[in-house]
Amino acid sequence: MDALELSALATEIAEEAGALARTRRREGVRLAATKSTLADIVTEADREVEALIRERLRAARPADGFLGEESGAATGDSGITWVVDPIDGTVNYAYGIPAYNVSIAAVSGPPEPDAWEALAAAVHAPAVGETFTAARGHGSWSDGVRLAVTAVTDAGALLATGFGYDPATHDGDLATVRRVMPIARDLRRMGSAALDLAYVAAGRLDGYFERGLKPWDHAAGALLVQEAGGRVSRIDRESPRPYLIAGGVTVHDRLRDILDEEKP
Repeated sequence: MDALELSALATEIAEEAGALARTRRREGVRLAATKSTLADIVTEADREVEALIRERLRAARPADGFLGEESGAATGDSGITWVVDPIDGTVNYAYGIPAYNVSIAAVSGPPEPDAWEALAAAVHAPAVGETFTAARGHGSWSDGVRLAVTAVTDAGALLATGFGYDPATHDGDLATVRRVMPIARDLRRMGSAALDLAYVAAGRLDGYFERGLKPWDHAAGALLVQEAGGRVSRIDRESPRPYLIAGGVTVHDRLRDILDEEKP
C-alpha cells in the first residue's frame, strides 16, 4: 500500500471516528479520568473513538503497529505504525468549544518521532466539517484544494502556541511567549496541536511552537506542514518537554533561532 492509499484509509477512518465523537458530544460528555494533572482529562468518548479507530485499522491492515494516546502501543510486522490521537483538544471537546479533531498518521520505522518517516496523515475537525490530508510526496489537501504555507510579511507572523497542564510549567511557557512576541503580529492559543499544525499548512497561521507535545499530538500535523512546503523541527530533545516548531521556512527559522537561545 502506497502513501496515497494510506492517506485515503486514514481519511476514511478519521471521518467515521469524528462522526462518533460529534454524536457523543451532542449526547453529553462524561469524564473518564484525569491523566498527568487534574486539568489533563480524558473522556469516555476519547476511549470509545480510539477503540473504533484501532478496530478499523486492525481489520484493514492487521500486520501494522499502533500507537494511541489512550490505549498505548502494539507492535506490528509490516514496518508501518499508526499514530493516533482520537480527540485532540479534549478540554475544548469537554467544554463544547469546536476546536477539536481526530488525528491519524501512518509512519514507517520505529514509533519515535526522531526515527520515523511519516507517510500519510488525516486531521478531521468534525465540529466544523473540515478534513486536512497529506501523503508523502503528494502534497497536503483540504476539500480538493492544495495547501501551502504562507510567506513572511512585514506585519509580522500570526503565531500559535499551547501551554502544558502542569502549573509548574506555566511561568516558563509565558516567558517563551514574551521572547517570541517581537516577531509576531499576534498570538493564538486554540488548545489543539494537530489543528494548529493543519492551520499552518493551510496558511491560516504563519507559525506554531509548543513545548512538551506527545508523538500523537503532532505526527499527522507535522506531515501536513511539510507537504504544504513548510518546515518542522524538534529541538531541546534531551529535555522532558522538547519544542516542536513549525511554519514557512522563514518563520520557522526565526522561531528556531529565538527558542534555541533559551537552551542552557
